[in-house]
Amino acid sequence: MPKMIPVPDDLSKPFWDAVNERKLMVQSCNDCPTLQYPPRPRCQDCNSENLGWKETSGKGHISTFMVSTDTRLQRRVPDQPFNIALISLDDDPRINFYSNLPGVPVREVPVGAAVEVIFEEVAPGQLIHEWKLVE
Repeated sequence: MPKMIPVPDDLSKPFWDAVNERKLMVQSCNDCPTLQYPPRPRCQDCNSENLGWKETSGKGHISTFMVSTDTRLQRRVPDQPFNIALISLDDDPRINFYSNLPGVPVREVPVGAAVEVIFEEVAPGQLIHEWKLVE
């Protein structure tokens, strides 16, 4: 299935640099215990600009899913229908990621199942993060 190739900006560059090193990092506030993703210029809880990055365990659970049957993303049209699962990060369940769950048949997503991050090359030197079921 063709994947989107990320185009990092100044705010997301540390995230994508970490993905290229096969690490899943999220922003971490240095003034309160908040972890956040996607990256923002300020802490979502205390409004601090004193932010850093923290490596996560790369583990989560499937919260819910939907099936895409009418995507507007031309690269993905030939692959329809496909799963879009919402993954809640175990390190902080407020942090969510989306994944098509490679290898999981359409409409057979096991809600509540444990997943772990994997990395896939989508262009020379550019990885993306995906999620797979924990066996």
